[in-house]
Amino acid sequence: MKKIGLVGGISWVSTLDYYKFINEGVNARLGGLNAAECMVYSLNFGDVQAQGWVNSFELLLNACQQLKNTGAESIVLCANTAHLFADKLQDSIKLPIIHIGAETAKVIRCAGLKKAGLLGTKFTMEMDFYKDKLEEYGLEVLIPENQETRDYIQHTVKEELGVGFINPETKANYISIAADLISRGAECIILGCTEIPMLISQDDFTIPVFDTTKIHCESIVEYIVS
Repeated sequence: MKKIGLVGGISWVSTLDYYKFINEGVNARLGGLNAAECMVYSLNFGDVQAQGWVNSFELLLNACQQLKNTGAESIVLCANTAHLFADKLQDSIKLPIIHIGAETAKVIRCAGLKKAGLLGTKFTMEMDFYKDKLEEYGLEVLIPENQETRDYIQHTVKEELGVGFINPETKANYISIAADLISRGAECIILGCTEIPMLISQDDFTIPVFDTTKIHCESIVEYIVS
């Protein structure tokens, strides 16, 4: 098996899912008592928030370098927004980074879909780094049109989901936001934040929903056992 390094803590809640899904996936493939050989560098999300995502390259670089020093053969950034720096980090540490956006786009295209509604942090929805990666694979990406809506998603991801709090009212609002994307022509919904699947899932919709955390973990398992 290949060794991987996980940059987690962004947030720790979703890092638990990564650790669980990856180990379950490896065990399903290899059986017995087999599990992933991995290292986790759990950042203090408070430090990331204090500096702001756009100023957090050095924090992420240090985490990646520490993982490389312990023998990681590939790096996983356990957050969609952290992929803001994916290409730069990969160039800096000279290790492959399994990109959550690229892996998600491949799965969507294999399903024969082209127009996707994207829910994520403000950075993931508004900046080009994530949408550009999806568009490289021929996808058309829709995001909530209103700034107020995008701000609301950012607030609830940070203040509720990031600490493990599930609010039924917030769930209803997310479903309504996704419904608006569907009314604008979205053929599927991308849960483009590793915390959002805590709140909504395929069970809440009739069109395909793509959980980026699970897709990412499946590609990581494939890499580990390849």
